[in-house]
Amino acid sequence: MPALFSRAWIWSWLATIVVFGLTLTLTGRNGAGGLAYAALAFGAFSVIVGLGQMLVITLGPGNVDLSIPAVMTLSGTLALKAMDAAPGTAFLGLAVALLAGLATGLANYILIAALRLPPIIATLAASLVYQSVAIWSNRGLRIKPPEALADFATGRSLGVPNVALVALVLSVAVWIVLERGAFGRWLLASGQNMRAARLAGMPVERVRATTYVTVALFAGLGGYLLASFSGGASLDMGQEYLLTSIAVVVIGGTSIAGGHSNVPGIWGGALFMFLVVSMLNSYGLGAGIRMVLTGLIIIGIVIAANGRRARR
Repeated sequence: MPALFSRAWIWSWLATIVVFGLTLTLTGRNGAGGLAYAALAFGAFSVIVGLGQMLVITLGPGNVDLSIPAVMTLSGTLALKAMDAAPGTAFLGLAVALLAGLATGLANYILIAALRLPPIIATLAASLVYQSVAIWSNRGLRIKPPEALADFATGRSLGVPNVALVALVLSVAVWIVLERGAFGRWLLASGQNMRAARLAGMPVERVRATTYVTVALFAGLGGYLLASFSGGASLDMGQEYLLTSIAVVVIGGTSIAGGHSNVPGIWGGALFMFLVVSMLNSYGLGAGIRMVLTGLIIIGIVIAANGRRARR
């Protein structure tokens, strides 16, 4: 038990269990299965973008991608426009979404590395461009996804939402790379001390480039699935994932100082966030209260984490 409670991710899962019970109790719901299914379905999108944000934050202080919402919107919009609701075009839409993610990820890295802009400034400025392109390409149209793709995105396999299964596959892949792959060791070493990693001969710049491309690819995939899940792409579809993508990483136990990742914690953070929002919505509280609460949770966890490091 002491070894279990020493794991950073366990606290997000314990918080999820507590909030799950409170939500059922306070809202008078009897369908625990239905609530769990909804948490998995909607939390899957937070997991997908949270995995990418986790990799960026692992690079160390100051590294965060604020272009995720715009990349999601742009990828979802371009993918649906390319498919135009035609049957058999799901893989075409996926390719377009991933290409959009690849292009935006490369653009973000170029702004950061070539122009030496802080990642926060570079990705925030780039997001305005991506959002403008999405607006230009959308032009007020709401194109529906192909029926088969919509059925997949909203469907289930073995009682589990398909989008959650996609997020699970990505989580396992990221965990294997971090725990068993050379890239994972390079990423963690770069986050702990980038200068030392560079002096040790590690390809630090290649790691940074790969990381910023990966987070954009995950955002592109998230936008593609979200547009298919919701029946169309809207210009604000990714907005809530700006704060959520950071919240699930911090709540999940990933170190904001860099050098440490926590894949299981991403799931705990994502489910916790959904359940908190669900409970607030049951009382008719708006998005403003939700954002304030999320911000307070992040601040509280950051203060607690800094306190633990100071004691050590």
